[in-house]
Formats: sequence, structure tokens, C-alpha cells
Amino acid sequence: MAISRNKKEAVVGSMSELLANAKLTAFAKYEGLTVAELQELRRAATSAGVSVKVAKNRLVRVALQQSASFKDTDKSALKGQLLYAVSSTDEVAPAQLLAQFAKKHEALKLAGGLTADGSILNEADVKALASLPSKDQLRAQLVGTLAAPISGFVNVLAGNVRGVLNVLNARADAIQ
Repeated sequence: MAISRNKKEAVVGSMSELLANAKLTAFAKYEGLTVAELQELRRAATSAGVSVKVAKNRLVRVALQQSASFKDTDKSALKGQLLYAVSSTDEVAPAQLLAQFAKKHEALKLAGGLTADGSILNEADVKALASLPSKDQLRAQLVGTLAAPISGFVNVLAGNVRGVLNVLNARADAIQ
């Protein structure tokens, strides 16, 4: 069923806005997924702060052409039935979302991605991004790394006190 020109312009406008604000756009082939599985993906995307859109590749190419940072981008990777996962806040969330969903549903296959600066990523690059830890995990690792010397120092200082307490407890047990 053909869509009207107004509807096409609306789709191009919304995609152009999404792509302009996106830190990363990952796209995947979804042929073979059921409607229920797509709804499950959209629910997971909403909780992860990612937008999932299905649009005709021709309309996405027009939206990319309208954006200044994507004008010179090679659009040859946009082939087949693709869905687009876009995040304006996290650089790896779309890749992680699609990779995790693809593990459960083999019909979804990662195809590539677009970065904010207009460069195109291949499937291997998107998988590599998906394997990176999230921002929260990286922050926790940083805090742990910064806190390690301090906690080690506290343990060294407490070691002498612990030794004295152990001797006193052993003496008290020996007396009783």
C-alpha cells in the first residue's frame, strides 16, 4: 500500500530529527520477526532510552541527505528490510539493545550503524560496540579503581589493631 506524500514528508522529517540528534544509529535486518517480537523489541528499547523505527530505506536516505553531517555518507549499506535503533544520549545503547535481542531472536541480524559525525559502521564494528560495557559499568569500574588504594591503606592500618585484638581474645580464651 502506497503512502501519501504528506505521510512521506512526515516520516522524513521525524527521521531527520532523530538522526540529527543521535549519538549512534544502529540498523538491523528484521525479516522473519513477528509483530509480537517487534513489540517486545520496542518495549526493551523504551526502557533502555532507545527509539526503534521502521522506515523505507529510500525515505531514510532522503533524511540523511537533508542532514549536514550525513550528506557525504555512503548510503549503500541501507539495503533490505531494516529497522533503525537511535539513541541521543548513549553511544552504545542501540548496538547493545540490538545485539542482545539478536541473541534471543535469530531472525534479527545486525547490519551496521551510523555515528554522530556521519561515518558508517559495518556489522563487526557494531558488534564490537555492543560488547563494550555501559556508561554505568564504566563509572563503577572507575570508582572501584580510585577507591582501591584507599581501601588497601585502611586495611593496612587496621591490620595492627586486628593483631592486638586477636592476641587479647586468645589470652581471654586461655584464662577462661
